Amino acid sequence: MINIKNSIRTVPDWPVKGVMFRDITTLLQDPESLRAACDLLYDRYKSMNIDKVVGIDARGFIFGAVLAYKLNTGFVPVRKKGKLPYKTISAEYTLEYGKDVVEMHEDAVKKDEKVVIVDDLIATGGTIAATVNLVEKLGGEILECAFIVELPDLKGREKIKGQKIFALTEFEGE
Repeated sequence: MINIKNSIRTVPDWPVKGVMFRDITTLLQDPESLRAACDLLYDRYKSMNIDKVVGIDARGFIFGAVLAYKLNTGFVPVRKKGKLPYKTISAEYTLEYGKDVVEMHEDAVKKDEKVVIVDDLIATGGTIAATVNLVEKLGGEILECAFIVELPDLKGREKIKGQKIFALTEFEGE
């Protein structure tokens, strides 16, 4: 059995001094680790009757698209502002040094569709909170928010209270 945590590289002092960056590119480059991560997500959701998988720009696209394919369901990309070609809805979120916006097509999720949101990592929770907001605006029912990595010390869960959260692994500290 592959240890997901061991397949993720830690890069000290990136992007700024004092941050321990959890780099999933090493997991992506290793076929066994990538397959294991995708299979673990599929095994968790295969019996939940999911209508859509929502993936967050950009690494959430990787795992979300594979999960949607394996579940035989639709995939919805949530992108940074200005990247989607059709009519969108948007949600703003706070970054450490400013604000950003994510968008989703206004017809991407229909009322009462069962949704799983996927991203590579939950840290401070801004991006996932904005994505939850978008899905809820469209009337989707969020079954769970799934991540490869959770950084619990950064308290991202607090920004999406009431949502179920699943992570394949955790790293303590930043």
